[in-house]
Amino acid sequence: MALRTKFIGYDLNRPGQDYSSLIKEIKALANGHWHHLDSTWLIRTEKSTSEVRDALKAHIDSGDELLVMDVTGDGWASAGLSQSANDWLRKYL
Repeated sequence: MALRTKFIGYDLNRPGQDYSSLIKEIKALANGHWHHLDSTWLIRTEKSTSEVRDALKAHIDSGDELLVMDVTGDGWASAGLSQSANDWLRKYL
């Protein structure tokens, strides 16, 4: 499978939450990464959006939000987003 670029965005909603294990996992999944905004990453990986989401879910709490999108065109996967947020993504992506 070819490398594709994935967008990762997250909100860790509990005050004082430790991002270190999440960031370590993002870097482990990446074959090159872009991280210039606080909770936003672009990574190159052969993994699907669902595989990236599943790997990262182990490093967030149930009240957190996570969005993974393939910005090279194969779709997206999310966790913890509201129904209206997912509906918008389904409609416009």
